Amino acid sequence: MKRASLLVLTGTVAGFAGVLTFHTRPASPTSFATSGSPPGGAQSVPSRQASPASSGAARPATARPAPASSAIRSATGPNVPFGYGTLSVRVVARGTQITDVSVPAIQTAEPTSQQISTQAIPMLRAEVLSAQGASIDAVSGATYTSQAYIQSLQAALDDLHLK
Repeated sequence: MKRASLLVLTGTVAGFAGVLTFHTRPASPTSFATSGSPPGGAQSVPSRQASPASSGAARPATARPAPASSAIRSATGPNVPFGYGTLSVRVVARGTQITDVSVPAIQTAEPTSQQISTQAIPMLRAEVLSAQGASIDAVSGATYTSQAYIQSLQAALDDLHLK
């Protein structure tokens, strides 16, 4: 009986110590880019990290002029800060149809934010391709990421003169 009590006590102490030491290291900024992969197949690729000073209003790229309505054009929205990092959205269009949406730059403050963004971005991409515009719903559990995504997306669509 004493042996069982000692075992339970040891396990409790070890578990408690594990909880106390969880996330004791400061979170370092994480950066990854996602390609235009299909929903459920998010890819995470290291990318250059933007400095905090440049993550606000600067636009990474602008729309290329479209000589013909069927030309392939692309535009990248600005880096938009959200509760846990920054992101920008790139839109590729042929004529008035959105053919691809990707996130070429995203910087998150912690692994949990990266995981949430990795799950939410393919869902947002699918919504945009289905709606053919920025009138999409936010992903539940990723409200801040969704709002930043939609804001950057709308700026890119404005550059392309799309709805």
